[in-house]
Amino acid sequence: MTTASRPDAAVPPPPKAVWQPQELPGSNGHPGERPDPVPARAPVPAPAPATADPHREAIRALEIELLGAERTLRRREVAARAGVSLLSARKLWRAMGFPNIGDEDVAFTEKDKEALTTIIELVRQEQLTEDAAISITRAVGQMTDRMVVWQIEAIVEEMVVQRGIPDAVARKALVSELPDLIAPLEKMLVYAWRRQMNAAVQRLALRAESGLRASEEGRDGHEDDAPLPLARAVGFADLVSYTSLSRQMNERTLAQLVQRFENKCAEIISVGGGRLVKTIGDEVLYIAESPEAGAEISLALAKAFTEDDLLPSARVSMVWGRILSRLGDIYGPTVNLAARLTALAEPGTVLIDATTAATLSGNEKFVLIPQQARTVRGFGEVHPVTLARGTGSGLVLD
Repeated sequence: MTTASRPDAAVPPPPKAVWQPQELPGSNGHPGERPDPVPARAPVPAPAPATADPHREAIRALEIELLGAERTLRRREVAARAGVSLLSARKLWRAMGFPNIGDEDVAFTEKDKEALTTIIELVRQEQLTEDAAISITRAVGQMTDRMVVWQIEAIVEEMVVQRGIPDAVARKALVSELPDLIAPLEKMLVYAWRRQMNAAVQRLALRAESGLRASEEGRDGHEDDAPLPLARAVGFADLVSYTSLSRQMNERTLAQLVQRFENKCAEIISVGGGRLVKTIGDEVLYIAESPEAGAEISLALAKAFTEDDLLPSARVSMVWGRILSRLGDIYGPTVNLAARLTALAEPGTVLIDATTAATLSGNEKFVLIPQQARTVRGFGEVHPVTLARGTGSGLVLD
């Protein structure tokens, strides 16, 4: 049911094109249904006179700069202007990580409409399915959310240390200083995205086939991971005694330890040509595209933490096998086995399985030391092998 609206506030009818009917239902669950009608916009009451608060004014100005305009639209208006049902729009907003917004909340701008239209057009033109569009949107939402929190915390910490001010004061001061950082941070984000996309394409086009060939060495095709598509070296690095150490540290010291650990891991993994998949407290998960690259990264990580005066040593494991990559994470028996081997490794050493050792045998850069067979949960009897440095200097960090 619609309500009459004032002429100066009328919303133009949505175009007939909507998401593919077979992919996304309309607002009442029926494919192809037109977007929900747009209710009349109630007049926005004038703000009550109040004494100006400079901090609140700064927050408001910053919001307008970040959003590109003042909030003037309700959710139904945005969906209607994009030519899609409210249900469809809400699916994308939820994927982006937006909180629930009521029908009467004036929470959107024209930029929100443009963004919604952009992703919807990819589905209309059959460049993406609905599921793929929502998955990609969720990736953008989750990654940018983590990135923004990381950036803000880094800036606040810098202000606290350099200026000697309390954390609360630094967070308040950041509001007035952030406008000068928006443009350069945005440029860096776009630049990094393009470079990472290019690197991913190069891996996909140039190295995938050779990696799959290498993954067949020492295998008969009956392994648990045989049906999975990607051949990768999967590694874990786990700080020793992290739990007991964290109980003895104050908040700032613990934060510095975790940051030093993550920074060192990220540097070594990137120099070695790998990718840091994720950090889980005192542990990192990484991958590389060949067993040799994975071995070099693993040995470099074990060596770096053994020689670090501030960080404890680390247990490291690496397994060469097939994996499934989804939602920015990796899955499969190869990942599980690598995680199990980490717990078996001695501090400062790298542990691999027998199949991975077979792919590295004959390479003078590595020394392979068989260990006693162990029973590993979910895998039965496993024959671990300690990986050590042979000839050469390994990864060089400049």
